[in-house]
Amino acid sequence: MKVSIAPADLNAEDFRGLIGAHKSLMLETSPPESSHALKIEAMKAPELTVWEMRDGDKLVGCGALKRLKDGRSGEIKAMHTVAQFRGGGLGKSMLRHIMSTAEERYYSRVYLETGSQPAFQPARALYESHVFVACGPFGDYKEDPHSVFMVKVLD
Repeated sequence: MKVSIAPADLNAEDFRGLIGAHKSLMLETSPPESSHALKIEAMKAPELTVWEMRDGDKLVGCGALKRLKDGRSGEIKAMHTVAQFRGGGLGKSMLRHIMSTAEERYYSRVYLETGSQPAFQPARALYESHVFVACGPFGDYKEDPHSVFMVKVLD
């Protein structure tokens, strides 16, 4: 599979469908008050950069990087791989792309929030393998037993 990563077309029908599926999956695995998946309109915020992954013309995943209020840190958002393509390294490719962008922007830290439920174990393992460590809530997040907060300090 030869995958390309490019800025997402937030108005494309297939991308809107992917984000809808992502939001539905997050609501299936987390209580609504603990689900922080973005809706498509929120992805249009100027502090957010959103990418799509495609195998040819087939949309296979997405990811985003949000500039935090301090201007020196970022947050990973909207990491999602289409179910039939999970486990093939696409998440790792998107994470590396996001981290490369964070370094280009001279961010000092990159944060993320993910679920604490067993369904999120593969995501947590991916982040841990890239030297993300547990931290407390950041930004506007509050302590939540359904959330795991992680950070990676950049050089």
